Amino acid sequence: MPEPLTKEEVDSKTDPTVATQWDESTPKDEQFQELYKIADGMKTCLLTTTRPNVGPVARSMAIAKRVGPDFLYLANIHSQKFEDLKENKTVQITFQDSSTQNWISITGQAVTTDNADPRIKQIYSKGVNAWFGDLGDGIHTGMPEDPRMALIEVKAKYIAYWKSTVTSVGFLKEVTQASLTGKVADTGVNRQLFEKDIQGARDSSS
Repeated sequence: MPEPLTKEEVDSKTDPTVATQWDESTPKDEQFQELYKIADGMKTCLLTTTRPNVGPVARSMAIAKRVGPDFLYLANIHSQKFEDLKENKTVQITFQDSSTQNWISITGQAVTTDNADPRIKQIYSKGVNAWFGDLGDGIHTGMPEDPRMALIEVKAKYIAYWKSTVTSVGFLKEVTQASLTGKVADTGVNRQLFEKDIQGARDSSS
């Protein structure tokens, strides 16, 4: 149900939606499991790099594999994002599920490796070659052995995510009631995970 707005919230200059939905009571291991469930339900995300003299640049990327709180991507080493990463390895990954309104934002460090990385063959899947093409020279085939095939591993440092706690109908009902009553919509939980939490999750998944 919508929550009433208090004078204390206004005086303290807090965002009432964040204050209402902030979740610091759920155990961290449960928070990570629910994070993984949301992320694993979405096959693509936006990977944002920083480009010199431009600023943040985002592109849609298919997730090749999630390893605990970290994400692996296959990409063409000739693409501009590798030039971006030479200058600045800090990246952001964002997910948005329009059907539930769930979202995830991950800030991390990107580690890039060339075709010699054995993980490329392990996570390669049928259809990846469609994004590389086959030159017909027996080398640039779009297959795992293609020298253009490189790996981007994003190691998370900070994670924020929001998880819906109502159905799509419940979401509309909650927002409508809040709008009509002057209360604050309460539709889900907002969580954040810091580097210490993330390292613990990484250790437990290795």
